[in-house]
Formats: sequence, structure tokens, C-alpha cells
Amino acid sequence: MRRLARIAALGGIFLSADALAWGGDGHRAVGAIADQLIAGSRAQQQVAALLLPGESLEQVANWADCVKGSFCGPQTEEMQAYTAANPKHSEYHYTDVPFQDTQYRDHAVGTADDDIVQMLGQAIAVLRGKGEAGGTPPRFSPRQALLIVTHLAGDIHQPLHVGAAYVGKDGGYALPRAAKQIDAVNMFDARGGNNLLLDDVKLGAAGAQLIPARPAPDAADAAVAAVKPAAAGDKPRQLTRPFHAYWDSTVVDYAMRRVGARTPQQFAQIVIAGKPVVAANGGDAAGWPHQWADDALVVAKQAYADATPGKVAYQTSGKGEVYQVWALSVPDNYPVASSAIAKEQLIKGGYHLAALLQAIWP
Repeated sequence: MRRLARIAALGGIFLSADALAWGGDGHRAVGAIADQLIAGSRAQQQVAALLLPGESLEQVANWADCVKGSFCGPQTEEMQAYTAANPKHSEYHYTDVPFQDTQYRDHAVGTADDDIVQMLGQAIAVLRGKGEAGGTPPRFSPRQALLIVTHLAGDIHQPLHVGAAYVGKDGGYALPRAAKQIDAVNMFDARGGNNLLLDDVKLGAAGAQLIPARPAPDAADAAVAAVKPAAAGDKPRQLTRPFHAYWDSTVVDYAMRRVGARTPQQFAQIVIAGKPVVAANGGDAAGWPHQWADDALVVAKQAYADATPGKVAYQTSGKGEVYQVWALSVPDNYPVASSAIAKEQLIKGGYHLAALLQAIWP
């Protein structure tokens, strides 16, 4: 029920293309990095055999988010078949381990049998031709497994998709050791950071001062932007922004701006040319999702370190549901620190995805 409440909260607070983890550009950047790293390998050949003509990992990286609605366009027959076979697919993208923890443990507080770590494991097994543990029929075709792995390899490196915040009744973070402690009286679930609200006007102004502007678009893009009309019924700018949404999309924009990239492909080219040092995964690939989750918990501590929640308040969604929120205070230089983390995590996501595919198809 708590996981369902988190999904409902997304609908009540903030639901748009920006609600996609890492945003569209972030996932495409992870896919673009992997595309370039596996070029010319057997893994690239096997990936191409599962993708449609003209598709790349970059182009399909958002597929698992696009199946959630119509914001990417009409649902295809493939998407409809996937969602019918996977009614809990929206829950595959995250886990809710308290960010103070140091390790993802199966069946511990915040985990679930269909969370991101478990579903990555199942998709990896399908790609390796091993089906699912226990002999149950796989819920993914090999192509769907590739699409899921490509996307979730990005999601699991977004720190708030692993490390969750729980808040005490007087504000401040709490650490649950049993699910029953999260009683919505003395301890609350901040729903992956969706109910922690930043002052978007203040933080946006700080970002404008601290982060370089995006590189100028080419002539064709500039011409399109110049004639694009304002959308009818545009809503005024929101004064607050969920912490989760900030980490999904704002930090990706900042990270790309800081390296001078206008597109995800440019970002991939720039960071690969910089020859980043990315720690190798250890042991069998089946255990890598657990390792990635453990690393994300380290990073989540950094994300939450200087973000301080105030006392609980209550808001009402458009459906009349009452939920808890907290005003979140962050330092003025938070855009700099958070975008540096985002750049590192996007790089890890791309390099780890490439390493996984090459481990599956050496």
C-alpha cells in the first residue's frame, strides 16, 4: 500500500515528462554513452538484433517510462502488451531503502519483490537465457528485457531512486528499522523525495547565476524555437519543486550545461573523451544491480546531506487526497554540488550499462 501511495502522490504533486527519472535527456545520455562504448563489439551485434532497424540504446532509453502514459505519443501494440503482462511496471523503477543505510538487503525496509534491483536481475536473467529464478515464466521477452535493462541502468544511478527519506513528526530525517514504524503519525514516508518541496524560484535564480547557459542551438533549432507558439492554457510557474523532480531533470540540464553539451549525444562524446575512471563491477553480472544500489546509497547521502526538511504540512491533491509535505532548505550553491554528482552518476550509468551488455555477450 505504501508503494501505491507513492505512485498516487506523483499524480497529485507533479506529473509530466519531467517526472521521468533522469528526464528524457538523462536517460538518452546513459544510452548514448553505452552505444559508443560497445561499438564494434559482439554486444553491439546482439543489441542490434533485438532492436528495430534504426534504433539505438539512446533512442530506446526512455521506452520504459513512455509506457506509463501518452506523453511520448500513442501507445504501441508492444507497449500495450508489456503493460498488460506487467501491471506493476511503474514500481519497477525504484526502491525505497532509507538513505542512511549502507547496503541494499533483500526484503529489508523499503525493498520489494518488484523493485528496481529485483527487476534488473530478472531482465538480466532473460538476456542471459536463464529465465527467472525459481523456474517461473519470464515476464519479459528478450527485446523487452533489453529495453528494461537500458532504462533501469539509468534509474538505479539516480540516487533518489534508491535512497529514500523518512521524516519525523517535528521535521528532520528518521531511520525506520521496521515497516510498522512508518505510521504517518511519528514517522512519515517522503515518497522518494516527491513530498520534499524546494523553493523553485530561489533555487532557479541560484542556478542561473552558478551554472553556465546552454550552448546556443544550431540554426535549424533556433528557427523552430523562434516560431513555436506558446501553448494554450499554459500554467503559471510553480513556486515549489519536488526534490525528486529536481534530481530527475534539473540536475541533468545543469550537468549538460557545465560540460558544454547541447544534446545527450554530445554529452556522451565529451565525457568519454575525458576518459573518466569508473569503478569496475565485481563478480557475476547477476549481482551487479545490488552493487549499483549500494553505490547509489552512498550518493544519496550526499544528495540529502545539506537538504533539511522543516515541519510537516498538509496539501490536497486535485483528487481531494490529503498528503504530507515538507519545505526543504538547501544551500545556495546546491546547483553546483548536485550537478557534479549528476554528471558522475550519468557516466556511471552509461559505463555500467555497457559493461553489463558486454558481460552478457562477451
